[in-house]
Amino acid sequence: MYMAKVIGSVVSTQKDQSLVGKKLMIVRPIDSDQEPIRFEQVAADTVNAGIGDNVLVVRGAGARRADNGAGNNAPDVNDCTIVGIIDRFDK
Repeated sequence: MYMAKVIGSVVSTQKDQSLVGKKLMIVRPIDSDQEPIRFEQVAADTVNAGIGDNVLVVRGAGARRADNGAGNNAPDVNDCTIVGIIDRFDK
């Protein structure tokens, strides 16, 4: 799991069936000083995050499991999921 800032959204009308109905957000990983540390990525949003929010993101199998609440058995192509909104950083 890592921290990221939501910096935008993606609209895709043609996509894999497992992504239909999912909100796709552009996230940039950050450090605890809220400074960008890597490249931008697209993440499926499960917590209704908005642009400007700092969020918790999971990748790989964790991302697929986090967003598998729909109950269907279709394979999920999602590799990056927003699973939490950060309220504050305490250091």
